[in-house]
Amino acid sequence: MTSVADPTTAPFRGVDPARWPDVARVPVAPLRAAVAAKLLARLSRRFGVRVELPGGQLLVAAPANAPVLRLHRPQDFLRRIGAGGLIGFGESYQAGDWDSPDLVALLTALAVDPAAWVPPGTAWLRRLYVQRPPATERGGAQHTRRNIQRHYDLSNELFALFLDRTMSYSSALFPTDLASGAPLADWAALPGAQHRKIDRLLDLARVGPGRTVLEIGTGWGELALRAARRGARVVSLTLSAEQLDLARRRIAEAGLADRAEVRLCDYRSAEGSYDAVVSVEMIEAVGRAYWPAYFATLDRVLAPGGRVALQSITMPHRRMLATTDTYTWILKYIFPGGQIPSTEGLAQAAARHSGLRLTADRGYGGHYAETLRLWRERFTTRTEEVTALGFDPVFQRMWELYLAYSEAGFRTGYLDVRQLLLTREGGR
Repeated sequence: MTSVADPTTAPFRGVDPARWPDVARVPVAPLRAAVAAKLLARLSRRFGVRVELPGGQLLVAAPANAPVLRLHRPQDFLRRIGAGGLIGFGESYQAGDWDSPDLVALLTALAVDPAAWVPPGTAWLRRLYVQRPPATERGGAQHTRRNIQRHYDLSNELFALFLDRTMSYSSALFPTDLASGAPLADWAALPGAQHRKIDRLLDLARVGPGRTVLEIGTGWGELALRAARRGARVVSLTLSAEQLDLARRRIAEAGLADRAEVRLCDYRSAEGSYDAVVSVEMIEAVGRAYWPAYFATLDRVLAPGGRVALQSITMPHRRMLATTDTYTWILKYIFPGGQIPSTEGLAQAAARHSGLRLTADRGYGGHYAETLRLWRERFTTRTEEVTALGFDPVFQRMWELYLAYSEAGFRTGYLDVRQLLLTREGGR
């Protein structure tokens, strides 16, 4: 696969400093760059990564078939890494300082054991570059709306270029190979796999004729459409004006406006009582500090005997605790204000701040890796169309890295995706 805006054919220049100030600026940090050079050599040996310098020279000996990190501007790369850690790693990719002929293979190799990036006894080095998220990206109502808009209001047309016709921006659930259990994923299977995911969540919440449903996080309306077609009455909440407009249009065109309503509304302002509350990959945007308010809201709006069905990206509990309040490249450029939870963390928060208890839990992270592969492959083949929408090469490399990084996380098990059922005690 050839990367978008591939700098292997020509030096990647022309970063707009007004739009991308931290990508355009190369930090001056010679001591930290020297430390980064030593760590890079260690990582190459530790993870079996082939680090290629300009001209093809290797940083350290590595097998010919090893994942490749190809440096085009080594000093810029090292300065960014030394000054900004993993944020610098991502910004250096956006700037074109490095590339890889197989980005996912490289990131998968590096994501196997993130703790091993720093040598034993030198964890104090994290203080040199670890940052806390800015106060403007925390999860208060005003900040949450702005954070959501920064991602989901980019352009409906942009998302339509790499999503399937269902406009579902979350993990699909593919059929599996009977012998291996591996997802059977290709582009033609994606719409049906998205419906399979939605139907499983609706079944978990027992959504059917006459039931009232609150959806937190509309997306572009596919779940609301699916629930309404079952005969349910749906109220769906979103903070994205772009998603609101398209979801309402899709619902009207399907003739289901009498059963499904979309509101521009923060979850904390939800009103009414519902037999089911459903949400797909929205809780990651809530922020850990606001989980008490989130679960209290679910408890408040859930009717007696009701069920809550959530789909969430998760990470191991210890990793969640270690990365809470750490500012990452993903938070800075992709999902400001977010927090990937652990299943344990969500269960604890629900038990402490509501009458809800986790009563069912099923994961399928391998299916998300395949979903992301399909999105990434489609995105990287539509460069001209993305450019025509006004998204420059720095954005395109950012988006490619985001999709590849996420795919690698699911391939290694660093990330998972789970469907969770919450009920009140005795309310199964």
